[in-house]
Amino acid sequence: MSADSLTHFNSQGQAHMVDVGGKAESLRQAQASGSIVMQAATLQLISEGSASKGDVLGVARIAAIQASKRTAELIPLCHPIPLTRVSVDFDLDRAGNAITCRVTTECLARTGVEMEALCAVSVALLTIYDMCKAVDRGMRIEGVRLLTKSGGRSGTWTAG
Repeated sequence: MSADSLTHFNSQGQAHMVDVGGKAESLRQAQASGSIVMQAATLQLISEGSASKGDVLGVARIAAIQASKRTAELIPLCHPIPLTRVSVDFDLDRAGNAITCRVTTECLARTGVEMEALCAVSVALLTIYDMCKAVDRGMRIEGVRLLTKSGGRSGTWTAG
């Protein structure tokens, strides 16, 4: 891979926002996931809703949605895009003492929504950490990654 293939740099090597003005609008979707591993007792508190700060997953869901809508404010070269749907799901893995967050983002736009999905997952997991750190500072966030994306010129991509 050469530096020429990095689209966020111009021919002089300076960072710039990619011009998407010539692209057609299309339905674009992305799905990302990541996990947070914790002590069994912490997972129990979250699953029972008995954490002292309240409904941890409910707050994390709202944080994820908010983060997806504010991605362009956080990632300097992202385009602000009008999201049409954000879906946030959590799976509790009692055997692995982990919670997996999966976010699906969708828009009708000239550029994709991968960064919005990734940002949402990251903030959801950070919110869980923040709300539970008083009882478990050793939690680990891991495996944040893009699972699928569709739409646009490059078509569909799925993680291997």
